[in-house]
Amino acid sequence: MTLLAVLTVSIASHAQTKGTVQGKVEDGSTKTIESATIVLVRAKDSSTVKFTAADKTGKYSFESVPDGKYLVAITAVGHQKGFSEVFEISATNASVQLKTVELIPQPKNLGGVTVTAKKPLVEHKIDRTVVNVEASVTSAGNTALEVLEKSPGVSVDRDGNISLKGKEGVMVLIDGRPTQLGGADLANLLRSMNAGQLDQIEIMTNPPAKYDAAGNAGIINIKTKKTKLAGYNGSASINYGQGRLPKVNESLNMNYRQDKWNLFTNLNHGYRERNQQLNINRNFISESTKEVVSNFDQQARMKMFNRSYNAKFGADYFASKNTTIGVVFSGFNSYNSFGNNNTTNILQQGITSQTKALSLSDRTFKNFSTNVNFRHVLDSTGKEITADVDYIRYDGRNNQSLSNYYFDATGRESDKGDTLYGRLPQQIDIYSGKVDYTMPLKKGARFDAGLKASFVKTAAAAFYDTIFYGVRSADLARTNGFDYEENINAAYVNLSGPLGKKWSGQLGLRVENTISKGYSYGYSFDTAALSFYPSDTSFDRNYTQLFPTAFLQYKHNDKNTFVLNYGRRIRRPNYQSLNPFIEYLDRYTYQQGNPNLKPQFSHNVELTHSFRGFLNTTLNYSKTTDIIQQTLEQIDSTNQTFVRQSNIASLRQVGIAVNANMPITKWWRNSIYINVFNNQFEGLINNTFVSIARTSLSLNGSQQFTLNKTLTAEVSGWFRTGGVEGVFLTKPMGGLNLGASQQVMKGKGTLRLSVNDVLWSQRFRAVSKYGTVDVKINERGDSRVVNLGFTYRFSKGKMNGAAPKRRASSASDEQSRVGGN
Repeated sequence: MTLLAVLTVSIASHAQTKGTVQGKVEDGSTKTIESATIVLVRAKDSSTVKFTAADKTGKYSFESVPDGKYLVAITAVGHQKGFSEVFEISATNASVQLKTVELIPQPKNLGGVTVTAKKPLVEHKIDRTVVNVEASVTSAGNTALEVLEKSPGVSVDRDGNISLKGKEGVMVLIDGRPTQLGGADLANLLRSMNAGQLDQIEIMTNPPAKYDAAGNAGIINIKTKKTKLAGYNGSASINYGQGRLPKVNESLNMNYRQDKWNLFTNLNHGYRERNQQLNINRNFISESTKEVVSNFDQQARMKMFNRSYNAKFGADYFASKNTTIGVVFSGFNSYNSFGNNNTTNILQQGITSQTKALSLSDRTFKNFSTNVNFRHVLDSTGKEITADVDYIRYDGRNNQSLSNYYFDATGRESDKGDTLYGRLPQQIDIYSGKVDYTMPLKKGARFDAGLKASFVKTAAAAFYDTIFYGVRSADLARTNGFDYEENINAAYVNLSGPLGKKWSGQLGLRVENTISKGYSYGYSFDTAALSFYPSDTSFDRNYTQLFPTAFLQYKHNDKNTFVLNYGRRIRRPNYQSLNPFIEYLDRYTYQQGNPNLKPQFSHNVELTHSFRGFLNTTLNYSKTTDIIQQTLEQIDSTNQTFVRQSNIASLRQVGIAVNANMPITKWWRNSIYINVFNNQFEGLINNTFVSIARTSLSLNGSQQFTLNKTLTAEVSGWFRTGGVEGVFLTKPMGGLNLGASQQVMKGKGTLRLSVNDVLWSQRFRAVSKYGTVDVKINERGDSRVVNLGFTYRFSKGKMNGAAPKRRASSASDEQSRVGGN
């Protein structure tokens, strides 16, 4: 209906006059201004109609301007904003020549004046959606993971796994550099970052060939704050949040630019306590009779504690007008503790027994990474070469204990208790390098090419001891080790440019060769000798794949633009997903890696229609094979259930997404995103054919109100209907957030007050039924939180448009794959 209505409007618009507007901009001191930004706006409501840029002589023009009254707004670095006179396009005045606009230069020394610009919360561009985090009042005090959950098309499940438009397999970058984490480790990193560190979130469902082919659902790039001001400037923030338990975070961002040097740093500390209630009901079903033979009713009460420190230091050296050399050092130190009081009531043939378990875990996770980058402009035509070299190191230590106590139906001890101790160290080293070349061609076309190589080495071990009848001994049956090495070599070419007055296109091809090998060493039990013996397994893989991308844009008129794109992508298993270790959650539940995992591949097609730049409608289709998905499998003889990832199925998705970001009045701005999609999983799980399909709706929106010059308010929220997450059918869930923001201290400070999940509706519920598996899950966390935050901005400098732009580092794929199962 949206496309039909908009097309009807566009057809009718052909009867209107199409005018031409021309003008020129100059510096107030008679100097020519190059690359000034020119905005054509409606005179009645200042709404934006078109953008353009002035040429080297300061001239600009707008073509095909419809009937109406307008004016032109002009901005340029180092100058005050300027405006043209109001003019009208009509049948008798179809060509307008505006008077030259002289922009007044700003003083070189701003003397500590803070320059602020209002950005919309969500911007929709041709190849990506951009979320401006600072524009959201209710993001204050949130973690990066919570900010992601509020973003259009993004969902986060109960384990912290990120999905985009209903598809798992998202590659997450930070400042264009891969996090090299996945699963639980990625979730912990994003929880350790607070919203005060973030500038923008870029969401790309079909990235071009320049990016790594990894990320079945696309790429999310989290940009941290980095200013373009010369001189000394930055910001500091502190936030306190209170749910059932407290949450505190502080951050400091600083930048100093002088002459040929640009220095920057970002420091962050976070302290969070949270609790969680988890209820799991499992029916164990006889495979032969299909009757329930036992029922497990588990109630878990968990408390988590996290303290984290993040730091980033960097420098850019402008060796010449055309050459820039940069270096970045970053790292984090995160400590997590986890406690779980678990009670399992077991009903079997009318006899009830009970198991009580206490699980404790202390985990430290450290990271150090360094990036050296180089950029050189070869000539005046814009030919450019860039290079990046990265080294990344992760070091994790996880100490855990699991104590079980057994009781009969009367509450008396029925068996001796036991305790399992585990030590699970992990180390990951990543070396990566890439070179990119850009060459502008005639008539606005461009050619890009690049090479990349990465080397990854991981080493992990699991050492278990058991205490039984007061005696502690090594548990060789559970002790294991796993080493993994991987080398990926890639090359790409990309050609883009106009194909005519209304057509433009982009065609790319990426080739990636993957060489990997894994070695697992553990023990097996010899029943004849009644002893353990070494039992080693290994695997080697070598494969080469092509990843084409295509992009076609048709600009029907000034109001309507159509974009069709296609891409083939890959999702490689997380390094930890290949690890065959067993990690226990309780006596009857554990998770295990799978060294036999293969990569999954997807074909993604999207057709997007944009109306006046504010209303975007996207139709999408994707087909994924060998999908990597968590499954539940049961050992009926021991009443145990274990979770592991497998290449279980194929996934077919068809969907439509509509998003709109527009002002309703001068003081009320609306942003809304609606996505309806149908997921269908089909595959063989635990020797049972499973086919699950469900149509889901995802809604994300915010209403922002400007109450006066310094006070703003926001109502935001999200909602998801029931859907399919692998083998789980999920129930509806959502959250409503309220917030207000007050500028203080002459605009240098900002106070924010917000309440997240006002209705306490952010609860996860799901069922899974196939074969002999029959499970219900109900989970509720500490999501209703009141946040009070303060941000102070300081500045002593001037605007400088030559600040180096962020580039993706050479380790874009590898960092997104470190992590838990």
